[in-house]
Amino acid sequence: MPKLMIIIASTRPVRAGEPVGHWIRERAVAHGGFDVEVADLAEIGLPLMDEPNHPRLGKYTLDHTKAWSARVAAADAFLIVTPEYNHGFPAPIKNALDYLYGEWQHKPVGLVSYGAVAGGVRAAQALKPVLQYLKMIPLSEQVIIPFVAKHIADGVFTSTPAIDESATVMLDELVRLEAALRPLRTR
Repeated sequence: MPKLMIIIASTRPVRAGEPVGHWIRERAVAHGGFDVEVADLAEIGLPLMDEPNHPRLGKYTLDHTKAWSARVAAADAFLIVTPEYNHGFPAPIKNALDYLYGEWQHKPVGLVSYGAVAGGVRAAQALKPVLQYLKMIPLSEQVIIPFVAKHIADGVFTSTPAIDESATVMLDELVRLEAALRPLRTR
């Protein structure tokens, strides 16, 4: 079964990303198309890029980079759970992406964005050119969660039928695209 890595992008001590990330993990497991892993950037704690060599070379010298590389290389597809900070995405996801290069290539990525009235749409749109440069394939289908704070109580995210349906549609497409891209990754 292909492996899906769900990356929780926010590292703030009090954040909506954790409950949203756990919700989408449950949805992905129930969907059944992937073996699911969560990579919480708050727990991983990557320092700001500190490798002496360019990521394209894959000549990693630091243990935290080698561990991150192995996790990302083992994944076949990704979901990035991202908030919108000041019309953009948070720095930890850019840093985590920038650590590596080849490990991301030819893998599909879905976005789960959240925020206030815009639901993180601007963050998702700003993230897509970065993903495309890494030769990832961002889906058109995505999950958008406006007014996320209204959906969280006692650390648990409660969805709506519309949000659930958008997750199902995105996961269905992620399964199809992962299978189509697999030959590019096995060369």
